[in-house]
Amino acid sequence: MAFVEPVTLRSRGIALVPLSLAHEEGLRAAAADGELWNIRVTSVPEPKDTRGYIESALQMREDGNRFAFAVTDEASGTVLGSTSFHDILPAVKRVEIGYTWYARRCQRTHVNTTCKLLMLTHAFDALGCHVVGWRTDNFNHASQQAIERLGARKDGVIRGHALRRDGTIRDTVMYSLRAGEWPEVRAQLNYLLDKPRPASSNASSPRE
Repeated sequence: MAFVEPVTLRSRGIALVPLSLAHEEGLRAAAADGELWNIRVTSVPEPKDTRGYIESALQMREDGNRFAFAVTDEASGTVLGSTSFHDILPAVKRVEIGYTWYARRCQRTHVNTTCKLLMLTHAFDALGCHVVGWRTDNFNHASQQAIERLGARKDGVIRGHALRRDGTIRDTVMYSLRAGEWPEVRAQLNYLLDKPRPASSNASSPRE
């Protein structure tokens, strides 16, 4: 049995659905909203690479080290982006959250905060994780600020860690949240989602 089993997570009009080849067209359309593949600090697929992106995610699911979701509008089924559990370590009950991106129209809305609440709730309350981690490009300052606003702790920087799509080598900033810190973070995320605010405002990052 896989540590992360297929599941659909729902809240506040958002559904995280296990990513499949049926999402290819929707994922391509979401990425095209803002031409997100041109952002050098993310791994959003170019239109021609969308199917390969999904196939790679499905292979990683089969291998047990990544479980990717399509982020969808629950009412219409429209694909808004994607996010994943990855670097899954069942022996120590640790997962990371990443490969996260949203169509431009969804950025700085409630979507990212809702997704983080859903995934953290599943990781800590359903899977019994001891730790949830994040990693991001050292130049992705928006992502770093958003992760820190969640209440995650900065563990450090792995220098010369990975290749970017443009061939440059990135440093990776690592964060984590422990199970004992989760109740306070959950309360803060619910507060942010319940708090009245302009439609264009949100305390979340558009992408990681």
